[in-house]
Amino acid sequence: MTETANTPDEARAAILEGRTSLGIEFGSTRIKACLVGEDPTVVLAVGSHEWENRFVDRVWTYSLEDVWSGLQEAYAELVADVRRRYDVQPQTFGAIGVSAMMHGYLAFNTNDELLVPFRTWRNTSTGVAAAELSERFELNIPLRWSIAHLHQAILDEEAHVPDIRFVTTLAGYVHWRLTGRKVIGVGDASGMFPIDSATNDYDSPLIGVYDGLVADRAPGLKVAELLPEVLAAGREAGRLTAEGAALLDPSGALQPGAPLCPPEGDAGTGMVATNAVAPRTGNVSAGTSIFAMVVLERPLSEPHHELDLVTTPAGDPVAMVHCNNGASELAAWVGVFGRFAEAAGTDFDSDAVFELLFREALDGEADAGGLLAYNHLAGEPIAGLAEGRPMVVRTPDSRLTLANLMRAQLYGVFGTLALGMRVLDREGVELDRMFAHGGIFRTAGVAQRLLAGALDAPVAVGETASEGGAWGIAVLASYLSSASEIDLGRYLDERVFANAEFDTAQPVPEDVAGFSAFLERYRAGLAAEAAAVEAL
Repeated sequence: MTETANTPDEARAAILEGRTSLGIEFGSTRIKACLVGEDPTVVLAVGSHEWENRFVDRVWTYSLEDVWSGLQEAYAELVADVRRRYDVQPQTFGAIGVSAMMHGYLAFNTNDELLVPFRTWRNTSTGVAAAELSERFELNIPLRWSIAHLHQAILDEEAHVPDIRFVTTLAGYVHWRLTGRKVIGVGDASGMFPIDSATNDYDSPLIGVYDGLVADRAPGLKVAELLPEVLAAGREAGRLTAEGAALLDPSGALQPGAPLCPPEGDAGTGMVATNAVAPRTGNVSAGTSIFAMVVLERPLSEPHHELDLVTTPAGDPVAMVHCNNGASELAAWVGVFGRFAEAAGTDFDSDAVFELLFREALDGEADAGGLLAYNHLAGEPIAGLAEGRPMVVRTPDSRLTLANLMRAQLYGVFGTLALGMRVLDREGVELDRMFAHGGIFRTAGVAQRLLAGALDAPVAVGETASEGGAWGIAVLASYLSSASEIDLGRYLDERVFANAEFDTAQPVPEDVAGFSAFLERYRAGLAAEAAAVEAL
């Protein structure tokens, strides 16, 4: 991915003539906008807005007001970047794409009014529903999937259930408001209800199973009537309406009419941003959550509670290891040491503190000196935890040093992920390449090397490592104009990543052995985590 076009004049002309693609992604902590040229590897401008989820009445949520104010600020920052670089203002785009955190629950009534606050992927209150659905469907239904949220609301006899007329994800909601169309990309749809990859649509037999399951509890409910229409990558998913243009750009400069690609989840855009959409490829995305996506050659032998079966944006089957907790606890520790440096009179910015502490981790013992670090701020289904309690644990003979502490914190980010990836190993799933992206990989060669040790596999990081999602949905938007002549995998190989450079870290034997020892203690120590949840 290059940061500028060939010349400012060429970029200016592309912007004025609408020969660009705009990608918007709602991440857990940032809303980002990314503008690319006709060559999607050329990034013309970016904008972002920081936001945080709220824990209200024991529910992790974002308000819809924050959705729109944050989107408008990110877009305004992108426009300001365009003006600063090229002295023009965009009035239209060749294509637009919207992506967001996958899954969760947004339910609306017949008047398009939100019935209950947005329930995000981070909530773990759907255990009874997920267990019942997993048994009836004979496949793993994760706690965060939209169907689990809907079913739990039915089981709990929530007052809003009879009024539900539409259920969608955050990406589907924003796309709907921009275009008027209730559609969703197949990758994001696979986190709402199981998908049949042969049809790229909801699994029809399971739709029948579900309607029968709730016939007595929710008379008249037909789940297919509540879900958005499913579209694969490359299908036009509507056009920006006048109302949508005003929502995105209240200044009035943006004109309606631009086509939109199907809205996708952050897992799908991560796969696109790392060119991991073909069988035997995979990627790891690390942020507030961390997850791995592995494109399958064949079906798994049996359901596993650690693995979700989802799809690529083109509809191919994927095994997903999704962990609710990623790098937030690590960032909190970095903040503590950053404040210490500030109090000591040292002028370090945040990036410098991260780099210093990450480099220190490389000097730690391979097994982190016997230290354990748990990053569980929220519940973690793979680890069997309904709630989280971040912990650092050591025994009297552990070696507590800064290097070991930071290595343990980095290992802790990968701990639950590794539990799920070990299941894929036992299934005999093979990988030719594993890509990684997310802010944790900005310090070159540290988190990447330790992840290679955790997975015992080569890990590649490219130029999109810290900015992948918004760029990934911009690439999917740009694919609209080429989908009739080339499939998504070839488009990425031949037109996006043909000249891409990746830095690949091979697993270091000492790291592999050290992380294996860490993970053995980590698994045993989950009992202490569970006790902390019970006691604190």
